[in-house]
Amino acid sequence: MNFKSRTMAWVAAITMAVGAAAPALAQIGLPPSLPSLPSGLSDRLPLTGGIDGLARSAVDDALQAPGRVTALVRNARGALQADPNGWPVVTGEVVAVDLSPDAQRQALAAGFTVLREERLDALDLAVVVLAPPRRMRLDRAVDRLRDLAPDAEITFNHVAAPAGVVGAAAPGASLQTNGSAPGARLGLIDTGIEATHPAMAGSAVEQRGFSGPPRMGAHGTAVASLMIGDAGAFKGGDPGADLLVADIYGGQANGGSATALASALAWMVERRVAVVNISLVGPRNALIERAVSAAQRRGLILVAAVGNDGPAAPPLYPAAYPQVIGVTAVNAQGRVLPEAGRGDQVDYAAPGADMAAAGQAGSFVTVRGTSFAAPLVAAVIAKSGRQSLRPTEAGAPGRDDVYGDGVVGAALRTQPSSVGARGRLAS
Repeated sequence: MNFKSRTMAWVAAITMAVGAAAPALAQIGLPPSLPSLPSGLSDRLPLTGGIDGLARSAVDDALQAPGRVTALVRNARGALQADPNGWPVVTGEVVAVDLSPDAQRQALAAGFTVLREERLDALDLAVVVLAPPRRMRLDRAVDRLRDLAPDAEITFNHVAAPAGVVGAAAPGASLQTNGSAPGARLGLIDTGIEATHPAMAGSAVEQRGFSGPPRMGAHGTAVASLMIGDAGAFKGGDPGADLLVADIYGGQANGGSATALASALAWMVERRVAVVNISLVGPRNALIERAVSAAQRRGLILVAAVGNDGPAAPPLYPAAYPQVIGVTAVNAQGRVLPEAGRGDQVDYAAPGADMAAAGQAGSFVTVRGTSFAAPLVAAVIAKSGRQSLRPTEAGAPGRDDVYGDGVVGAALRTQPSSVGARGRLAS
């Protein structure tokens, strides 16, 4: 497919997303955000013909302000702001990794305030979160602290977003659980889940919150069901397996932060989980990069969705870290989704559209997005090992940037009609 065709397919994905994204994002406890075009696309996008109405409005908005403060930030009521590249970050927080006592004293003398400190022993990381000096912009505060502490890792507290969301689920529902999972080999970092859903009632599910008490979310529930689900015609990649769930959102406007994700990774390592799925996307972040490397060195296998920002988008993280298995999504015909990310970060493809996953109150919904492909790969690896994947070749012969090494788990797709799925996806 040439660039123009790929771009127009991506624009078609925007058209579908604009109408459905706002209510769907609200259902997982996140304010709505407008899809944005990959950076550098403005001088190559054909805007004549085939685009009108709402789609043209979305495209024009993205082209005019590729680094704009997104609706996610605007609707967070001050809890979030944008970094210089337009990524959402927690307002007023600078993250320092391995900040020396001397550098911390200098920071305090310069007007910084320590908000909290955490030692992630499982990852051998010391994290300090500081507030900038009064009236200092956050980006300038990051630069200032880097000058004061050149040996530490200084970064924003970036917020990750789910790589695809499902409809037909209530926001902020009270958490339900069905016991502990002391020997779980599978982990999930996402929203909380509806663990009493019939698809997961046979599994031990243990949940812990890293942004306040854990709360059930539609996104996490759907992803978890694709990992461990087992209910009649519906099967996940590792049916009936036990699961540890780290909720890094908690229904909070600033949920999904880098500090929450790093703490969740430390918990997974402490609990000796074998494989963890992260169907979340964000920018490169020094804390997460260090945490991912440390977790991988300790034997944790990480699987992540490559995201749904289109084929020309820059790599998204954590899937783009070399220690992480990046997964894209294919439809019922085995074709990659037009909105899926492409590049070196794609290791495998798996079903991610035209299929069912768990919804609210025992229901099933139809899902679409790379979020829902990654958990299938994670579960298959946990069940039988990476050597068991045996991907089916797709696209060009050998490895490519669209399908990676090929399609895994094509038989794991559950036809929505077979389980009476209701509700639609916005991706």
